[in-house]
Amino acid sequence: MTEETNMPTPTPTPTPTPISIRVARTLHDLTDVIAVRSIVYVEEQHCPLHEEFDGNDVAGSTHLLATLDEEAAGVLRIRWFADFAKVERVAVRRRYRGGMVSKALLQSAFSLAEDKGYRRMLLHIEPSLVEYYLRHGFQPRAGRPRFHYSDREYMEVIKELMPASDAISMDSPALCVVRPEGAWREAGVLDLSSARGIAQRGGVCDEVCKDAQGRSGIGEEARE
Repeated sequence: MTEETNMPTPTPTPTPTPISIRVARTLHDLTDVIAVRSIVYVEEQHCPLHEEFDGNDVAGSTHLLATLDEEAAGVLRIRWFADFAKVERVAVRRRYRGGMVSKALLQSAFSLAEDKGYRRMLLHIEPSLVEYYLRHGFQPRAGRPRFHYSDREYMEVIKELMPASDAISMDSPALCVVRPEGAWREAGVLDLSSARGIAQRGGVCDEVCKDAQGRSGIGEEARE
């Protein structure tokens, strides 16, 4: 017979809320990106609004959004150059700080760049953060001077990447290249549309095509 005791039942350890990272693809996502950066950089760090939103947010940039229970927690921006990717605007809301959100954002940025075939990633950081970024594989760029903008001093750090064996290239399947950013291994909306086959042209479509050919100087003989 087991003796009963009055020992309290242990309180179960709460399961940490998983961090979800996604590419910002909708206006709602971009609104969250703007909100987080406005809180962190404009409000907390007193960066002028027109300097924080510097003209690079909708011109060839990819934004990553970190959420916990669908609440926007952190963001990161990547810009793509010929032979390197540049991480920028890493921002985490105060209540979610501690390193895990920024780590998840950086890891996702590394994977995304490697999927695109990039071998190097550049980042401008404040010198006080160098130890943190060293832990994530970045190294200071030798021979490069420190510089400043928006009232803060910065230095350059760089990370060597390992492109994925199936990185996106001109030889990737055609439908793979037109899939949403960062989701190249998943069937997208255009994959699904391909099941409809080729539509028969007629009516308005034929008139539009003929008009376009006429304005471009392309005639039937040029297409034969």
